[in-house]
Amino acid sequence: MSIKGLDVSEFQGEVDWERVKAAGYQFAMLRAGYGFGTVDKQFKRNASECNRIGLPIGAYWFCYAVSLQTAIQEADGCINTISGYRLDYPVCYDIEQASVAYAAGEGVTMTADLARNVVQSFCNRIESKGYYAMFYTNKNFFDTYLGSSLSKRYAFWYARYTGSFDGTNCGIWQYSSQGNIPGIGGNVDLDEGFIDYASVIKSAGLNHLSETSPVSSPSYSPSPDYITYVLQPEDTLSEIAQRYGTTVSALVSLNGISDPNKIYAGNTLKVPENGNIGSQYYTIRSGDTLSEIALRFSTTVSALAALNGISDPNKIYAGNTIRIF
Repeated sequence: MSIKGLDVSEFQGEVDWERVKAAGYQFAMLRAGYGFGTVDKQFKRNASECNRIGLPIGAYWFCYAVSLQTAIQEADGCINTISGYRLDYPVCYDIEQASVAYAAGEGVTMTADLARNVVQSFCNRIESKGYYAMFYTNKNFFDTYLGSSLSKRYAFWYARYTGSFDGTNCGIWQYSSQGNIPGIGGNVDLDEGFIDYASVIKSAGLNHLSETSPVSSPSYSPSPDYITYVLQPEDTLSEIAQRYGTTVSALVSLNGISDPNKIYAGNTLKVPENGNIGSQYYTIRSGDTLSEIALRFSTTVSALAALNGISDPNKIYAGNTIRIF
């Protein structure tokens, strides 16, 4: 069985889902959010539109957990975000090298045992709430941290960008990050499904569906006009304000900061999103890695590589300027 799919996040902007469906795509995996309750800015619109036109969807949540408890908290944040929408496909935990980098920044070494237990904690929580659980990662992370025992227990969404499938035991294969799809500007991830999850989930009575469940279309309201930024040790509010074309007073007001001189690395800052700002850029500093930059700006290595034509994510150079959004 081969089912044609794709996955998107806020980095694809506003998608014309009717054109996507007309182009023959049969399911979509939507990023619902990441970390401790940060919702993807396009999720509500994407989910509402797909529900409206009857395009089956699943959801995924990016892992920034550093313990079993924080993985459960992320699962709860995911459930709170997706409740109210019809999901015919699994609820997935996305764990990658950026998850390891974040944990390291928090003083936690992400061992293979911890990575497996984090995934299990998230997926078990998802299952306990009546949803069909899945996890996502790429071949290198799978081989290094997770192993085949997890893919025997939970549904597996596997990322490997090759011309032909390698036979790995998985339900969905993400085979490209360079897709060109009508209704979506720029590159988009492409997927091939091997299991009819819509039928499996409906038959099992999961995802709070039943034989008579109508397709719901919750009303969509635009996300708040801000982006999120993870503070780094060298950051100051004045530098961040200059970088994003805003003011220190606007940052202070939006984030409830009492002392502008006291901000702390690792905290998430809301930054006003000005419609006139357009693309955002970053000048690479000595010691930077693409995964750390992706984490800092709440994006992905593949998105940065695609935007900047980077063929080898391990080769970036201090002094070069890259586009973030």
